[in-house]
Parts: sequence; C-alpha cells; structure tokens
Amino acid sequence: MSILRKFALGYFVVLLGAAALNYVPGITDAEGLAFGIFALDLFDDALHLASALWALSAALISHRASKVFLVLFGALYLGDGVFGFFTGFGYLDFGIFTNPSAGMSFTMFRVLANAPHIALGAVAFWAGLRLDRA
Repeated sequence: MSILRKFALGYFVVLLGAAALNYVPGITDAEGLAFGIFALDLFDDALHLASALWALSAALISHRASKVFLVLFGALYLGDGVFGFFTGFGYLDFGIFTNPSAGMSFTMFRVLANAPHIALGAVAFWAGLRLDRA
C-alpha cells in the first residue's frame, strides 16, 4: 500500500471521528459547542461523513485516486478554513451564503474554530503534491 493510500486511509479515520463528535458524550457543552469552540450540525456531520467515505474509497481504489482525493480535499478544506478568517463562516457548509459576514478576525476563538480545516487541508494538499515524488 502506497504512502498516499495510507494517508487517505488516515483521513478516513480522522473524518469519521469528526463526524462522530456530536454523538460522543462530553464533547459538546450545554450550548452545543464541540470542545466549547465550534458548533457542528447535521449538515456538518454529513459533510464529514461524505468526506470520510471519499477518503476510504480513494484509499481502496488506487494510489492515483488517493492522490486526487488528497489534492482536491486539501484545496477545498484549506480554502474553507481561510474563508473562516475572512468571514467567520466557510463555504463547504454554505455558511457564507446563509449568514452575514462577521468580518475578518484573528482572535483565538476564530483561530481555533478554523484550525482543523486549515490543518487537515494543508497536510492533505501537501501530501498529495509532495509525497508522490518521494
């Protein structure tokens, strides 16, 4: 199994975990915020589950499918996280279309709320572009 297929399989596990966050007791607070930072709704859960299934499919299909997954997923999630800094909402969950912009902010809350998508996206994008050359 190639390194890119292993990365895609790892993303399956991580994204499946993200989809399950709302259903693990103690993760969300009384206000429905996961880790007291961000709210995940059914649409977010579906997005994470669909992404997880895409990652699993890519890992099982081929090295090339894993590369395509990592590059596209990475670009989409990285962009979504960056959008979060500028507007307070991302585009993958249609938040930028359903909420007024909260403006650009680099507060600790905004950083923590967008860091998962930025980190997941950046690592996937990097892996898809660079690890294939190794």
